[in-house]
Amino acid sequence: MIAVPGFEGRRVAVFGLGRSGLTAARALKAGGAHPILWDDSVSSRMQAEAEGFAVEDLTAANWSGFAALILSPGAPLTHPKPHWTVDKAKAANVPVIGDIELFARALAALPEEQRPRVVAITGTNGKSTTTALIGWVLKQAGLTVHVGGNIGIGVLALPAPTRDAVYVIEVSSYQLDLTTSFAPDVAILTNISPDHLDRHGGMEGYIDAKARLFQALRPQAVALIGVDEAEGQGIAADLTMRDIAGVRIQTSAHPGESRDPVLSLEHNGSDQQLDKVSTDHRPKDWVPAFAGMSGVLEARGRTLLANGQPLLDLTPARSLPGRHNAQNAAFAYAAARALGVSHEIAVQGLMTFPGLAHRMEEVGRLGAVRFINDSKATNADATRQALSSYSSVFWIVGGRAKDGGIEDLTDLFPRVVHAYLIGEAAEDFARTLAYTPHTICRDMATAVRRAAADAQAAGGDQIVLLSPACASFDQFPDFEARGEAFRAAVLNLGATPFVQG
Repeated sequence: MIAVPGFEGRRVAVFGLGRSGLTAARALKAGGAHPILWDDSVSSRMQAEAEGFAVEDLTAANWSGFAALILSPGAPLTHPKPHWTVDKAKAANVPVIGDIELFARALAALPEEQRPRVVAITGTNGKSTTTALIGWVLKQAGLTVHVGGNIGIGVLALPAPTRDAVYVIEVSSYQLDLTTSFAPDVAILTNISPDHLDRHGGMEGYIDAKARLFQALRPQAVALIGVDEAEGQGIAADLTMRDIAGVRIQTSAHPGESRDPVLSLEHNGSDQQLDKVSTDHRPKDWVPAFAGMSGVLEARGRTLLANGQPLLDLTPARSLPGRHNAQNAAFAYAAARALGVSHEIAVQGLMTFPGLAHRMEEVGRLGAVRFINDSKATNADATRQALSSYSSVFWIVGGRAKDGGIEDLTDLFPRVVHAYLIGEAAEDFARTLAYTPHTICRDMATAVRRAAADAQAAGGDQIVLLSPACASFDQFPDFEARGEAFRAAVLNLGATPFVQG
């Protein structure tokens, strides 16, 4: 656990007692604060009381006595309307923050020479895979690595900071909305596409939330920005104006994009690939192994290029299929190099990554038919990445649709041999698919059974892909449960489970 100082002897309101809320309360208590907890759920309040926390109805509390409100990221800060605790906090001039901000303050309270390093990752899609991939690569390099945040373990439940540690933290837009001083050493934005717009009041608010990752960066920080979208290009341009060193990560050329990187980047085929440049723009405290790295990393097919020069071949990396995973690999490579990992060790880490469950995960084979679990694809943009990875697929799709459904994917429908529709969106998606062959199956087991039979009948190497482009909440509690239902249905057909190696 990471104890949070700065609130010694003061009352701190904590609303929302899920994973992050209870962890924040424990961390505050360990730092000497008096957390006062509340949740709309009776069972959550009972659990807090069983741990010895003070549970108090915040609707009737004296808010002038609170030093801060620690708000669950699941409670709205501004839209569709502020949570009632936010209104009460603002009326009493009480700051509203979250667990990532508490983490930032805990590290900032340490002497400079004792602070660990932090890599933070956000983005609409790809952030979980990128987070796990960076953690894996750094661990293969022998570093002390703690991975958490919006993935796995809540950030304040990670081990206490030590000087040699590296925290690799996934942060959501909800969490970033609740930060003011978070200043990672390596800040990563994978991409931005419309998502959670109801919580941010539209696209502009969503972009602003993502950009908060970079608001407090120190001069020696490194920013890695996905620039396949105009939103990322804008953020990258702003960081250049602020003299923050960075690398632009892209998967295709953007003719209209300015090519005036802060630093130049050249490849000479060795561990010293990245030539030194003008000291006018060089960060003050870059490690020698990464000195001078800035500019553009491009994922072109299965090759990563540094300012147009080949850097490494991703073909042997079986757990990183598709263009989007090549982009994820570029982020991981650049982050590792920024932390002093050698070129050779970083590449070795990429090649041995075992993959992440429910994200383009091969779960089994039935003869020549491969079954791919991409249950984490909860919107059309994520599913685009999956469909783009294969020339032809038997596609299982559906659930609770997001705005726009799958209309943005029509250019990829020629890759769909047959679609199998599940969940609430089945009828609407059938209309969108129109003349693309499709069958309304309703449930996962039926969809898997029919897709497997059709794929086997087609002969040769075939792909059955679960990439729903939808939320899971119509039939499953979360995307993990949906992915496990797919896995179970595949294995029930007698498929051979896939084993990495």
